[in-house]
Amino acid sequence: MKKLLIVESPAKIKTIQKFLGSDFRIMSTMGHVKDLPTKTMGVTRDPIALEYVALEGKDKTIAELCKAARAVDAVYLAPDPDREGEIIAWHVAQEIQKVSKNKAAIHRIAFNEITKSAVVEAIENPHTIDMQRVAAQQARRVLDRWVGYEVSPILWKKITKGLSAGRVQSVALKLICERELAIRDFKAEEYWSITGHFKNQAGTVIAALDTISGKKAEITNQETTDKHVAAIKQEQFAIDKITDKKRARNPMPPFMTSTLQQAAYNRLGFAVEKTMKVAQNLYEGVTLGGDSPVALITYMRTDSLRIADSALKQVHDYVLKQWGKDYTPSSANVYAKKSKTNTQDAHEAVRPVDVTLKPESIKQYLAADQAKLYELIWQRFIASQMTPAQYAQRQVLIKGGKYGFKATGSTLLFDGFLKVYGVDEEEESAEDAEGKAILPAGLTEKDATNLQKLEPKQHFTQPPPRYSEATLVKEMEKEGIGRPSTYATILKTIRARAYTTLEKKRFVPTELGMAVTKMLSDNLPHIINVKFTASMEENLDKIESGELDRDALLNEFYQQFAIDLKAFKGDVAGKTSQPTDVDCPQCKDSKLIIRFGKSGEFLGCPEFPHCDFTSNFIRNTEDNSIQLVAKEKPQELDITCPQCKKPMREMIGRFGKFIACSGYPECKYIHQEKASFACPQDGGDVVKRKWRGGTFWGCSNYPKCKFALFGEIEETPCPQCKLPALLKKTDFKTGNVTLSCSDKKCGYTQ
Repeated sequence: MKKLLIVESPAKIKTIQKFLGSDFRIMSTMGHVKDLPTKTMGVTRDPIALEYVALEGKDKTIAELCKAARAVDAVYLAPDPDREGEIIAWHVAQEIQKVSKNKAAIHRIAFNEITKSAVVEAIENPHTIDMQRVAAQQARRVLDRWVGYEVSPILWKKITKGLSAGRVQSVALKLICERELAIRDFKAEEYWSITGHFKNQAGTVIAALDTISGKKAEITNQETTDKHVAAIKQEQFAIDKITDKKRARNPMPPFMTSTLQQAAYNRLGFAVEKTMKVAQNLYEGVTLGGDSPVALITYMRTDSLRIADSALKQVHDYVLKQWGKDYTPSSANVYAKKSKTNTQDAHEAVRPVDVTLKPESIKQYLAADQAKLYELIWQRFIASQMTPAQYAQRQVLIKGGKYGFKATGSTLLFDGFLKVYGVDEEEESAEDAEGKAILPAGLTEKDATNLQKLEPKQHFTQPPPRYSEATLVKEMEKEGIGRPSTYATILKTIRARAYTTLEKKRFVPTELGMAVTKMLSDNLPHIINVKFTASMEENLDKIESGELDRDALLNEFYQQFAIDLKAFKGDVAGKTSQPTDVDCPQCKDSKLIIRFGKSGEFLGCPEFPHCDFTSNFIRNTEDNSIQLVAKEKPQELDITCPQCKKPMREMIGRFGKFIACSGYPECKYIHQEKASFACPQDGGDVVKRKWRGGTFWGCSNYPKCKFALFGEIEETPCPQCKLPALLKKTDFKTGNVTLSCSDKKCGYTQ
C-alpha cells in the first residue's frame, strides 16, 4: 500500500524518510501554494468570499503533488502545526481532491517534533483539516488585505508613492514613533547621590544615603548636597540595624518564540529573523555525522510553556544523574504565561528533542550559529527543571543624627539552576542590582563606625530607551500585538519600508515613518491603536476555538473601517508636510517644512512657487535639532562638451552621479559610456544607462530599438552564438566570476 506524506519544507524530507521507509513517498509544498491575487483585492464583501490563485511558480508544484496523489492509496498532509500550515494543508487538499480516487483517504496530521515516535503517532492518529483554524487564518489575511490595499493608495497620494500600511506592522511602528516623541519631549531632571565609606573593627562598609529625618533622601541640586555633606561630617555614626534573610531565585521557564528571540538577541547578538532561520534548521534536522538529519528542537513558533510528560521525565532523570537530588525538584516545575495574549496550547515550549544530546557533544557537526542557539535552548530547558538558587542576603543600616545610610549585600549559598543557565543583566531584578555590595563579616548592631569619606555625585534622569529588536518583541508580546509566527516579519517590514533605521542596534523612526504614523493615527484611530490590535488577536483566537464566526468579525470590522476610510480619503489633492522651527534662509518669511519626494525627505519653503528654496537635512537624534546640509556643487571636469565645447561637469541625479554639459539648458548633452561593439539588431551605439535596479547597456536608438543587456558585461563574443558581449557576474564572497550569454536559448556559461 503506497502512501504520500506532504510537508511544508523540503528540508524535512530526509529526516522523515528515514523513519517511514519505502512505503511512503515524502514531498514538499515549499511553503504556500496559493494565496489572494496580487493585482486585485481578491475579497468580495457581500457575501464575504476569498479568491485564491496559485502563487507564481507553484503551478508545477501543485501538478506534481496531484500526480503523486493519484498513484497512492492514502495522502497525509503534514505542513507545520499552525494557522499558516493549516491553510497550506487545506489548499493542497482542495487540489488533490480534484484528482484523487479516494477522497476519504486524504488525512491531516501534525507533530510538534520531528522524531520517529512523533511522526508515527501522528500517522496512526490522523484527523481532518481544522476548518476553524483555516477560518482564523483567512480572517487575518482578509483584515491585512483590506488595510493594505485600501489605505496604501491614500498614503501614495498624500505623502509619496511606494508606501504601505499594515494592520499590525503600522501599530508596531507606532510604538517606535511614540517612544521617539517621548524621548524628544523628555526634560532631564537633576538629582544627587551621597555615598559614605564607614569603617569599624570588622572592616569597611560602603553605603548610600537612604533617609533624611526618616524620609527618603531626595536631593535635587548641588547647593543642597553641599549643605548635607557638611552636616553629615559633623555626625557620629553607628550600625543601627542588621537584617539577615534567605532568598530564593527561581529558574526561568523554557523558551517560547518571543523569549527565545529576546534571549538570542541579548546573549548571542542574533537579529530576530536570524534566530528564526537558525531555529528552523534545528527543528527540521541537522546531519550529525551520519547520512540522515536529526531533528534537535521542537517546533519553534509557539506561545505555550507546556512540556510533554515524556520530556519532563527525561529531563528529571538527566538532572538527577548529572547533579544529584539537591538540583532535582521533587515534582516538575510548571510555568504560566504572564503576557496579555491567550496561550495557544497546540504546541509545547521550545525545547531540545533529546536532552542527552549535549551541546558540546554535537558542536562539531553544527554551523557556529546553530551550535550557539542549540546550546542556549538546551541550557534554558535543563535549567527550567532544576531547583532554585539560594542566597543569604544582609542589609546594614548605619545612622548618624537625622541621616541614614543603607548597604545591601548577598552571598550565593547554593547555585541550583545557575549551574546551567546564568542570569542576564536584562533579567536582573532591582533586588539583584541592589545586593551587590560586599559586606564584611563580624558586623554588630550598635557598634560605632567612623565615617572615612563622602562621595557626592551628580546625576540626571534619562529618557526612555529606544526599542531594540528584543525589547520591541517584548513590548508587542506584553501588549498582545501579533503572534509568534509574525514577530520576525513585522520587524523586517518596518525596516524594509524605510520607516525606521537602526542606530546602535536601536530603532529610530525616519521622518517618513513619523509622518506615516501620524497620518494613520489621526485618520484611522479605531484601527491603528494598540488596544484594538490586541483585541483583534483575541478575536482571531476565538474564531480558531469556534467561539466567534469569521464573517461576523470581518463585517463588524469593515463597518467602522469604511467610515474612517471615507473620511480619510477626503481631499487627496495636496501632499502632506511636517512643520519645523527652521527659518527659510532665502525668503526669511516662513518656517521650512519637511516634504517627501521620490528621493526621500527634504526641507522646502511653504511659500513655493514664490520661494523655491529646498535643502537636504539631518536631524540630531540627541536633541531633535535640524541641520541643513549644503548642496554639493557640481564639479567641473577637464573634459569639453563635443557639441558646444563648454566644460563638462559631474552631477547627481535620481540614479546617482552622471556627467553632463555645464551649458545646460541651452546644451543638453549627457556623456554616456559607450561599448566597443555595435547594436546587433540595428547597428546603433550600445551605451550604459542607469535605472532603479542598477545599470544596463542598451541601444542608443531606444525606443525604436529595444536591445538591452542588464548588468555588467565583458566585451567578449559568445563562443556559441557569437553575440558580441557576455554578462559578467562576480561572487564577492569567493571572488569567482561567471560569464554567461544573455540569450537564454543559447545557455552558454563559463
